[in-house]
Formats: sequence, structure tokens, C-alpha cells
Amino acid sequence: MLTLMNETKAGIALNSAPDVVTQDSGAPSLPPWLFQHREIVQNFSNSLKLRKEKIINIINHAHFIDRHLYACFGHPTYDEGILLTVSPEPCIGSSVTCNWQDQSIASLKIGDYHFQYLIIPNNGSIVVSPATVLSMNEQSLTLTLPEQSYSLDQRKTKRHGCSEIPAEIVQSGILAKGILMDFNPEGFRILITSDHSMPRQWYNPEIPAIIHLRVGNHLLFAGPCRHIRERNHSRGTELVFAPDERQIIRFQKKIIRNPRITLIPQPLASFRHPFFRKMIQREIVDISAAGFSVIEKCQDSVLMPGLIIPELSIMYAGAMNLKCCCQVIYRRCEGNQAMCGIAILDMDVPTYSQLTQLISQTSDPHAFISNNVDTENLWEFFFDAGFIYPEKYHHIQMHRAEFKKTYEKLYHGKQDIAIHFTYETDGRIFGHIAMIRAYECAWMIHHFAARPMEGHVTGFQVLKQIIHCINGLYRLPSAQMNYVMTYFRPNNRIIDRVFGGFARELNNPQGSSLDRFSYLTFHRHGSSQNLPPGWSIDDCSSMDLWKLDLYYRNVSGGLLLDAINWGKKKVGADSVGDTYARHGFIRRWNTFCLKKNGNIAAVLIVNQSNLLINLSDLINGVKVIVMDSSELTWNIIQATVFNLTQNFQTNNIPLLIYPSTFTAQRGISTEKDYDLWILNTAHFGDRYLEYMEKSFRIRLNKDHGKQASV
Repeated sequence: MLTLMNETKAGIALNSAPDVVTQDSGAPSLPPWLFQHREIVQNFSNSLKLRKEKIINIINHAHFIDRHLYACFGHPTYDEGILLTVSPEPCIGSSVTCNWQDQSIASLKIGDYHFQYLIIPNNGSIVVSPATVLSMNEQSLTLTLPEQSYSLDQRKTKRHGCSEIPAEIVQSGILAKGILMDFNPEGFRILITSDHSMPRQWYNPEIPAIIHLRVGNHLLFAGPCRHIRERNHSRGTELVFAPDERQIIRFQKKIIRNPRITLIPQPLASFRHPFFRKMIQREIVDISAAGFSVIEKCQDSVLMPGLIIPELSIMYAGAMNLKCCCQVIYRRCEGNQAMCGIAILDMDVPTYSQLTQLISQTSDPHAFISNNVDTENLWEFFFDAGFIYPEKYHHIQMHRAEFKKTYEKLYHGKQDIAIHFTYETDGRIFGHIAMIRAYECAWMIHHFAARPMEGHVTGFQVLKQIIHCINGLYRLPSAQMNYVMTYFRPNNRIIDRVFGGFARELNNPQGSSLDRFSYLTFHRHGSSQNLPPGWSIDDCSSMDLWKLDLYYRNVSGGLLLDAINWGKKKVGADSVGDTYARHGFIRRWNTFCLKKNGNIAAVLIVNQSNLLINLSDLINGVKVIVMDSSELTWNIIQATVFNLTQNFQTNNIPLLIYPSTFTAQRGISTEKDYDLWILNTAHFGDRYLEYMEKSFRIRLNKDHGKQASV
């Protein structure tokens, strides 16, 4: 039979399982629960004694939250006790009326049974009250409460009744489905009905089984578990399991971790437990951009390794509420406390920026991340630091009103398309670097500039900020940061060493690639729009893209086509264009083939965004990838670009031409070269951090593997 009482070393506790395994109104009545642990109520000498006034308050609290109580009766013939579920009425004096909740009461002939105890769940313990019967019928039971009742020892760790969580038990390819009845971090009980049970002969209790617990499409737990015991009854089979792992490996091991700090006052982690839907709060002991640690009392513990919490709030000082999806990574018990490590699985970009800001400013009050930047101070910085030099300003000044409007919007409010870092004192900016989401799964670093500040190497301070940010952000699905890219002038020795130096040292273009482009400005006015006979501009077919991929892999072997998510459609989440539009910005790109008699001569990527969202307009221009230069001339390229940029807001359009040797071969006058650096963050991000630490003595946190980390 279903049992309400559970054996433990420390004692027993009354579960809320009757609220979980409910009976359909049209189903036949089930027998009552047998009281499996009558021995515990035979001696109250070591129990905590509670006065009647306390019991009345406990009963009224149960009525207020719609919690059931249990009436224990003795069988008239056999030496057995049964438990019947009752719902209490409000209790004012010495008597309480309880309404029957069991459907079996009508056929039970309750008058033949003798009442023994009223049993009341109370915060993981049970209260046993040897009340006496005033009246009893088929609708209700009225009891007189005694002057003294008894609170029995609570179990070592509370067990919580669960909210109809579907469970799957997988063992060696065999699947059984059931319902999670109750749970604590040391074990949980699953009911398998006969309709969903695997043949008993196929189940081997001596080897672990994989348990899946989910709600809808959300997986809440999946992991190996040890069989503890089983019990058969009329509803099916109960199996009790214990998690087989005290620590899980969620992410690839990181040699360099983001800073982990202790905040005063301590932040709070607040969430509704996914199994039993009760609100839980825990103080955060330490925190980083990747995760945090909390301490629980063992008897109140609700966290087990592998548990996924779909929505958790990190609350700080009553002013900050950061929502994220998390997973418990480890649980270590010391005495009566359990230390639990929790990894952040996902949060949106603005929330991540807030968390990173909080952590950064604790160690350096001059470091700011995606705060509301005073754009007047930003303009002063750009000009004084030489970031906007005369030639660049000549390009900007014609559109300065739109430029100001774009940056007012970009540098204020919560944006998930851009992150900017500043190093400031008294509102004056001394260092600045920014990232913008350029493609579906690639972010672009830009706006790297600095000026002297007494006692601080500001350029490396903002560089350190962005490195720490990338180190945590790329693991979050919401960020879509599989790749990080940047354009830089190869004659800039410091920047070339920061980015290009790593690509050359790694010597693996699938980890970090370096492609050189020629840059020039195309002036639409006065250009010819007619292509010579035999030449055409076509949309790229899948075969065209395959040919481009083959060409690029053999010429470069780099990451450009992967970074722009070539030919792959966005599934599920918003595209980057949708995300930009939601914030009032423009971002789109299309690819075209320039062909001679059906043969590809070049592929053109036509990028569009708000004018000057990147000051060099490198995502608001055209990339030309030359595949066959034998008959391709500058006039043909000009005519092609003219036809593809009819809807551009400006007549001066940046062109990036690859390979850069093409312009030299054709004697085309260019303004400069740009190197495009791309990093595969998932597989080589840690290697890049090591390179930066070694090459520039940027102190980063190293994990020497002595303790589990998140």
C-alpha cells in the first residue's frame, strides 16, 4: 500500500504524498493507507510536548494553506492501523471538525473502526495528537483536542511532496514512466503505475538507472541513480532512488576563471522549486559571472547535483533582481550544513552586463560595463583620444545628427545587441572598448581607445574587462556568441599583437583565423550601373555556397563563413535582425554571386545597419570575396556594387575586398588594409586568455583543479 511514513535513521516525517497521487473523480475508490510505523507512537517519552494552544494554531495554519491532516484508526479485527485524509475546519476552542477527503470512506463502515490519533504535518516533523471523538458520520469527524500533543523527531533531511512531475526510468535501453511523489537531495520516490511499468524481470536493482524528471519540454534532472528499495501496492510500484553523483561536470574544464567575490551585504538566490513549487531563498556565499555558491542547513536542503532551476532571481541590496536559468553542480556536506555550487546556464545579455558590472566594480571602482554613458563625455573622449581623427570625422560630419541619435539610443537603456566598457573617474572616460552582435552567432569588438590616467594603464584595463566578459558570456545560449571577431589595421603593432599574435601562435585557423582585406570607399554617384554582356548578379544557391566554402577552406581555412552562419537558418529564437528591430535598429545582410556565363567570379556580402553604428561602417558596406579574378575588372565590381546598394542611405559605401592581393594585381587604389581576426570561443577561448595573461601580464584567475568550480 502507499505509505505516508518513511523510515530514516533520525526518525520519521509525514509526507505530502496524498496531495500528489490524486484520484480521478470517476475512478473507483482506493483502499486507505496503512499506517506502517505504529511503533513510533507507542513511546512519547523523548518527544517534544506541545500545548493545546500551539496545536490550535498549527491546525488553523493548515486550514489557511489548504493542507490536509490524517486521522489514524485501528482495524476492528486485525492489528493494523489505517490513515484517512481529512480537511480541518477553523479551530477556535478545544474541538475541531475535520471533513473526510478519502473516497473510500463511504464503503469503509468507519463506525466499526476505533479512532487513535490526529496526525498533523508540521515543517518536516509530525504532530501526533491523542484526541477523543465527539461525533463521527460519513461527512465529518469532530474531535476534542487534548491538553498535550507530541512533536516527533524530524528526519535528517526533509522530504517534500511533489507536484505531479513526470519521471522516466531508463536502464539498459528499457524505459518505465511514472510520477515523482516526493523528494529530498538524498533520494526521491517514484510511483510507476501498471500501465507504464517495464516487465519486472527486466529491471536490475543492482545497477544504476538513469532518471529523467521533466515538466513539459523542460528537463529538470537527468542523471544516474542508485536503487534503494521498492514497494508494490494497488496503485503500482514505488521505487526509491538516490542520486549517484555528488558533483557533475557541466562545462569544459576552464584553466582561467572569472573573478569570484564575496559581496556585503550578501545577495539572495530566490526561486520556486521546480519539483514542489515552494518559494526558496538562500544566501549567496560567493559569486562570479559564471555561477555562485550557497549554504543550506542539511535538514532543510532542497538542492541536489544535476537539478536544473529554470528561473532563479539573484537579488542584491533590494535594488537589483537578476533572472537566470541555473543548474546545481555540486553538494558537499560538512556537519549540519551543505555547500552547493550553482552554475548559471543562461541569462539575457543586459542581465549578464549588470552582474558583470557588480562584480567588476567591487574590485575596481573605475570599471563600468554597459552603464548609461554620458554621450557628451563620450564625444570628448573620442576626439581627445584621437579615435575620431580628421579623416574619420570628415566621413562622420555629414551625418553627425543621425550619428548622435544612434549613439544616444545605443549607449542608454538595456540592449542585448551591444555591450560597452568604460574606464572612468568622476564621469570622465579614460578607456573604452565595445562589442556589438554583428551576425547570428558572432560578436564584433570595436571602439578600442584609451588615453592616459594617472596610475592606470587604461587600455589594458578595458581589455581585461572585455576578456572577463567574453569568458562567461559565450557559454550563455541567449548571447549567441560562438565567435568573436574584430577588424584592425595590421600596422597597429599593439592591437596586432593582442589579436593577430594569438592567431599566429596558435597556428590553427579553425581556432583563430586572420584574413586580410583591402579597404576603399565606393562612391555611388557617377558610377556605371551596366554589366558587360555575359555577366550577371544572382542569389546564391546551395551549390554556389558549397563552391565558396570549398574555395575559402583551401585559400584561408579560417572562420569567416562559420562566423556569419553561412546558409544556416535561425530556428526558434529571434534572428539578429529581429533583435535589432526590437531595439529600433537595423541589421541585415544578403549574399549574391557575380557570374560570368554561369561561372562564379565573386561573392558579395551586402551588409546593412544603422549608419556609423560602427564608426568605420564595417557592418554597413559590402564584402567582395574574389574567387576567379581572370576576367574580373574594377569596373565590373563597381557596376555590381552600384546595383546592389540602391537602398543604402549614403552614397559613400565601404568596400572590403578579399583577398587583398586582388587590388594590388589590378592596380586598384585602396585606402588601407584591414585584418579580420576571428576566435572560436567555445573551443579556444581559454587558450586566448592564457595567451593574454602570458603576453601582457594581465592577471586572470587560474583554477588549479583543487576544488570544483562554476
